[in-house]
Amino acid sequence: MKATETLHRAGQSLWLDNITRTLLTSGALRRYIEELSITGLTSNPTIFDHAIRNGTAYDAAIRQRLAGGRSGESLFFEIALEDLTQAADLFRPIHERTAGVDGWVSLEVSPLLVHDTRATLAEAKELHARAARANLFIKIPGTAEGLPAIEAAIFAGVPVNVTLLFSPEQYVAAAAAYLRGIERRIEAGLNPDVGSVASLFVSRWDVAVAGKVPAALSNTLGLAIGASAYRAYAELITSPRWLRAFNAGARPQRLLFASTGTKDPKASDIMYVKGLVGPLTVNTMPEGTLRAFADHGELGAPLRADGGDSEKVLAELRRAGIDIGALAARLQDEGAAAFVASWNDLLGVIASKSSSLQKTG
Repeated sequence: MKATETLHRAGQSLWLDNITRTLLTSGALRRYIEELSITGLTSNPTIFDHAIRNGTAYDAAIRQRLAGGRSGESLFFEIALEDLTQAADLFRPIHERTAGVDGWVSLEVSPLLVHDTRATLAEAKELHARAARANLFIKIPGTAEGLPAIEAAIFAGVPVNVTLLFSPEQYVAAAAAYLRGIERRIEAGLNPDVGSVASLFVSRWDVAVAGKVPAALSNTLGLAIGASAYRAYAELITSPRWLRAFNAGARPQRLLFASTGTKDPKASDIMYVKGLVGPLTVNTMPEGTLRAFADHGELGAPLRADGGDSEKVLAELRRAGIDIGALAARLQDEGAAAFVASWNDLLGVIASKSSSLQKTG
């Protein structure tokens, strides 16, 4: 039995952090589903940027949209929706078999809206309606401006993947926004079964403190943050307030571990998969990490509802001079800025590719 199947049987969903036209047309995604226990996927602008920049797989689709008068963001969302609806259809049997727990794909709203609550909500509604797929999440950042949009989107029945979460505190705030949306649906007599995941970014913590902590604490921060967030998750979904919502027909908003590809070449290439095993959670991983785990992966001890030794590790890091609260805020701000930069790069690539294709006919 492959390690990926063992992990799946342990109760954790394995999602692929990638989507490209080639992944679909080559049959690779179908093989990952059939052979490596992949049950969903996530996407982001950087993935599309690289695929459009470095290949020709999207050229025909771009030509077609140019002929229809599309450009910029409008063109991008059309080709992204084409990919993601195809992927959603591949995952539909899983979505139906699990009664909507699994089998999801994700599409992000424009990062340029990161500080605009009203526009984020409007675009989330529009993209979900255009996709017309029950198993498509709209990614909304868990920033101060994003939280009201998350609550409103859930109330409107739009499934949400909350992105750009870095700390347990940021996760709890996002979970509270989700629950408020669900409670409003219950109050209004609406079906409270609206799917959601909350995506906690892990590896960027260790990148941020590389070379700034004692060697014994190297590559421990991301895993400790993950374990601490899992404790908060376990407390939330067993609390009376959440249980009342479940009793009314809601489902848990699952904790998702994102950014789980190892960045330190001296560290294990599967450490964020092995170290973050928890039932009723998701781990979304790059293709390289997925293949590595399938090849030589092994499961670590399951995450504990009490957080295990995470608080001890975090205390040691604080004594080493790491201000974890301030770093969490910085990482979220930097993450939002990076998403904007990536989005602008993507639009630049689309403009350049469009110009080149128009010249060649």
